[in-house]
Amino acid sequence: MATSSTEIWPLAVYTLMVILLVITMLVLSWLLGQRRREDATNEPFESGIVSVGNSQIRISVEFYLVAIFFVIFDLETVFIFAWAVAFFELGWQGYFSMLVFIAVLTLALVYEWRCGGLDWGNKERIGLRKAQADARNAGGADR
Repeated sequence: MATSSTEIWPLAVYTLMVILLVITMLVLSWLLGQRRREDATNEPFESGIVSVGNSQIRISVEFYLVAIFFVIFDLETVFIFAWAVAFFELGWQGYFSMLVFIAVLTLALVYEWRCGGLDWGNKERIGLRKAQADARNAGGADR
C-alpha cells in the first residue's frame, strides 16, 4: 500500500501543476486581454484580403476523400520507409510481410477505384432510378 502511494504522488503533483498553469493562463488572458469591441474585431482577416460571401459553403465529399486517401497512403509510405531502413535485419520474413502489406493496400485502392471513390466531378446515382422504378412496380402490384 505504501509503495502505490509513493508511486502516484508525482502524477498528482503534475496534474495539479497543469491545472494551475491552465487557470493562470486563462486568468492572465482575461486580465490583460483587449475589452473593446469594434466592427473590425469580429471580421475575418486573411492576409489583407477582404472576405467576400458567406463562410458557410458546402464542400464536396471528394475533398474529404482526397484527404483520407492522402493520410492512408502517407502512412503506407512511412511503414515502407521504416521497413527499408531495417531491410537487412528483417530478412525474408520482413520482405514477405511487406509484400502482404502492399498487396492489401493495392486491393483497397482497386476496391475504391471500382466503387467510384476516385471518380471526381458530377456523379449520378446509378441505382436510384432502378430503385424508384422497382418501388413503383411493387406499389402497382399490390393494387
